[in-house]
Amino acid sequence: MKVAYIFTSQRHTVSYILGRMILPQLEEGRHGVDVVGMFFFEDNNYVLVRGNPVGERLRKVADEKGMLLMGCDQCCYEREIVEQLMDGVRIGCFPDLYKALSANMPDQVITL
Repeated sequence: MKVAYIFTSQRHTVSYILGRMILPQLEEGRHGVDVVGMFFFEDNNYVLVRGNPVGERLRKVADEKGMLLMGCDQCCYEREIVEQLMDGVRIGCFPDLYKALSANMPDQVITL
């Protein structure tokens, strides 16, 4: 099964759920599904900035597995982090997300 995650909640979503649960499982090959993409909203986008420890680990996994990493364009512009995003991270809105995932469509989308 293929899944995509949308990180929208502000409290503990990236630091705890992604950083301590999902990411270690992906790194160890025991997550149980193929993650084809992750889309980040609001302050969750800071994980996509170069040098963020969780983000750098995530980018490595994404590169190995061909996983899409995308930040909300308006959220990134508002936080003035567009120029600081890691290489390979895309920004966009839902139409961009749909287009980017269309070649590797998830079976489920999970919002956290």
